[in-house]
Amino acid sequence: MNRIARTFATLRAANRAALIPYVTLGYPDFASALELVPAALEAGADMVELGVPFSDPLADGATIQAASQRALANGMTLRQGLEQVAELRARRVTAPLILMGYYNPILQMGLETFAQAAAQAGVDGVIVPDLPLEEAGPLRKALAAHELALIPLIAPTTPQSRVRRIAEHAQGFLYLVSLTGVTGARAELPPDLAAFVQRVRAVTDLPLAVGFGISRPEHAAAVARLADGVIVGSALLRAVGASPHPAQAARAFLHSLRVAMDAARATPSAPASENSRDTHAPS
Repeated sequence: MNRIARTFATLRAANRAALIPYVTLGYPDFASALELVPAALEAGADMVELGVPFSDPLADGATIQAASQRALANGMTLRQGLEQVAELRARRVTAPLILMGYYNPILQMGLETFAQAAAQAGVDGVIVPDLPLEEAGPLRKALAAHELALIPLIAPTTPQSRVRRIAEHAQGFLYLVSLTGVTGARAELPPDLAAFVQRVRAVTDLPLAVGFGISRPEHAAAVARLADGVIVGSALLRAVGASPHPAQAARAFLHSLRVAMDAARATPSAPASENSRDTHAPS
């Protein structure tokens, strides 16, 4: 098993959900990720998404857009982001690291060149928000040759027939977008989230991680009861950007989520997810 699969298997055996923070490479300073990633893991994160800044981040709201613009101004690029992944591995970071970025820089680098460089740096998986299923084959093939996962996103508006097709090609885990719209912290989770998770669970054995809109410990706890992973980005970046001590702010914020998630899974009325379609009604 690769690091992503091994991590989810270990968490499932312990009845825990994965905490997956998102950090923008190059934000708030060029080398901040080298401190933020270890701080996140110390606080209880299980894997980390590393966002590659892009000038037109169409899936992202104001917080991540602003972080991306600052990171670009700081000089961050895809190649330099991969160099920072390699540096994190050199510093003995062993948790899964997932690169999240838009397709244009990857295409400009060349799919095979990117896949080889990502594998050599120590990347475990890649998320490309603007790459639809119908056009993902070449990148998926290039990544698979280096044992890297191409992790797809599924929206709550995705028809069930398409959910099934996406799941058939998915690797690593499925990223469930909790709501329609762009990234960004929200006051409440959508009321139909449980039904959405169950609908996807019915067609795949892969772990399900939920992102978009999660901003508070109670949100993380609620998602931990439903899914295998909790993804948090904008709220973390807000905490990091507002503090003179970004790593400390990240550690404190993520620790509050970790405590809430573990408490939610320990509650008898909140059974662990099974990662199996056999335990749910078929779609």
